[in-house]
Amino acid sequence: MKDSQQIKNIVERDKKYLWHPLTQHKTAANSLAIVKAKETLFWDEDGNEYIDGIASWYTAMYGHCNSYITKAMAAQMQQLDFVMFSGFTHEPAVELSEKLMKILPNNQAKIFFNDNGSTAVEAAIKMALQYYHNKEKKKDTLIAFEDGFHGDTFGAMSASGLSSYNGPFEDFLLKVERIPVPKEDTIDKTLKQLEEIIANNNCAAFVFEPLVQGAAGMKFHSSKGLDILIAKCQEHNILCIADEVMTGFGKTGKNFASDYLDNKPDIICLSKALTAGMFPLSITSCSQKIFDAFLSDKVAKGFFHAHTFSAHPIGCAAAIAGLDLLESQEILERRNYIESEHKKFVSKIKNHSKVKEARSMGVILAIDLNTEMDRYGKSRDELYQFFMSRGINLRPLGNTIYTLPPYVITNEQLTKIYNAILEFLDS
Repeated sequence: MKDSQQIKNIVERDKKYLWHPLTQHKTAANSLAIVKAKETLFWDEDGNEYIDGIASWYTAMYGHCNSYITKAMAAQMQQLDFVMFSGFTHEPAVELSEKLMKILPNNQAKIFFNDNGSTAVEAAIKMALQYYHNKEKKKDTLIAFEDGFHGDTFGAMSASGLSSYNGPFEDFLLKVERIPVPKEDTIDKTLKQLEEIIANNNCAAFVFEPLVQGAAGMKFHSSKGLDILIAKCQEHNILCIADEVMTGFGKTGKNFASDYLDNKPDIICLSKALTAGMFPLSITSCSQKIFDAFLSDKVAKGFFHAHTFSAHPIGCAAAIAGLDLLESQEILERRNYIESEHKKFVSKIKNHSKVKEARSMGVILAIDLNTEMDRYGKSRDELYQFFMSRGINLRPLGNTIYTLPPYVITNEQLTKIYNAILEFLDS
């Protein structure tokens, strides 16, 4: 056990050895030491309380330290802690696959395990490229949206379109052709761009965030337009990969953003809320057509891609418990309540002089300000500190304020977030 003085010195001890993500340590302020979390709240080492208004990057959707999930994980630890998933299987992985298949789009047939969102996309891209390799076809180009974000591994980064993440690595990435997201009034133009790309390249896959581009600033696009683009790709035998790492498990108002589409993706990537933030685990699901292309008497045509912790039993137990909660009446009612309150708040502020655009979808609320800010610049940091000083963890994306709260957020806590946003707009 560490004594209270050691715990109190977390920040100083942190600075000695740790390198934090998305951080310029030359200019960044000290990281905040968090010592406890429960439901929608967490506390720092000085006892200050914060509402987790973004569910810690959209993971802890059922609340921090949810007892139903932690009990399931604890029970699994006593039964089977870990076994490698090559040559072995186990009940938690099988049960999770069965539960997922009941709610995934009905064209999904097989589940491949990874360990985070980036690697879920990485596996999907490799599946797509090898799918054609196994058929002895040369396909070397990906299609992706402008300003998309799919992760930090090289394939996922190639599909991403945010230069703030990709800059130093541009010369080393896969070949990608980009199109703008389809808006209601730009569908025909975007479709024409897609057709030109297909005509002039050997396209293997179309990689996209369905309906909401998270890191780009919670930007929404047309489900009708996306449906048309998917149809065009599938008409030309281009595999469609839906990155639902952020959107999955109820955040857009349906279990998956792909549920809004008539034309279903061939491959779907899942992580984050999959295990409710309790364990690093991800899934790449695919159609039977994809899986069948890897069946051969030739061993080399198999999918030789692996993660040491694939299908970790404890992570699977967390995911199974999370799915139980997702389908519960209590969580469904809370999701509906948050969605309704978001819509009311959008109506209230959409004409505010400081607001360029306000929008919501499911439990996602986003507000673009009438000012430009660097994604990680000083003004953006000041905006972040404004909310933290009021006991609310929001993480603005440039000039976009957004909240994506846990489903278990109380009415009072949600109102506190809205009031803080209003205070900022009126200040």
